[in-house]
Amino acid sequence: MRLFLQIVTGILLLAYPLAVYFGLNYLPTGTIAMVLCCILITRLLIQKQQVKAMILPIIVGIGLTAASFIAKRHDWLLYYPVVINLSMLMLFAYSLKLGPCMIERLARLKEPELPDEAIPYLIKVTKIWCGLFVFNGSVALYTAHYASLEIWTLYNGLIAYLLIGSLLGGEWLYRTIWLNKS
Repeated sequence: MRLFLQIVTGILLLAYPLAVYFGLNYLPTGTIAMVLCCILITRLLIQKQQVKAMILPIIVGIGLTAASFIAKRHDWLLYYPVVINLSMLMLFAYSLKLGPCMIERLARLKEPELPDEAIPYLIKVTKIWCGLFVFNGSVALYTAHYASLEIWTLYNGLIAYLLIGSLLGGEWLYRTIWLNKS
């Protein structure tokens, strides 16, 4: 049951921008804020013993959605992508300061005995991810403040995911083709 809830809440949170768009356009006032708050609370309850670094953005998301419902300020729902990008930036940047960097940690899950020569490359990739989080967070903040709900949804529900997927895929391709040749 826990795995099922993790999968369902994970998919729903990935669809957050679409849920906000459809909820604000087609549901009674406040409904989507309450639904998203319940999803985030469920996620917090099943997440608490796993990735501790993701607890803070979930708690902030609960605060944003609950406050949006209570204050009847539905524009507050638009700031959750900013919170996620800021949280990920802090997590990755913090790992650069204390080490090992986040990408090295993730790489060691697959290959525990990484060669020392790989570490500088992994640090560079972590810095690139930090840059993406700065960019994504900035655009998410801009769209929450100044853009229409449609533009906000397009960026945060599609373009941001395409950028993340491009970085993941591009880095994998680079590593697979170029780094394995040497």
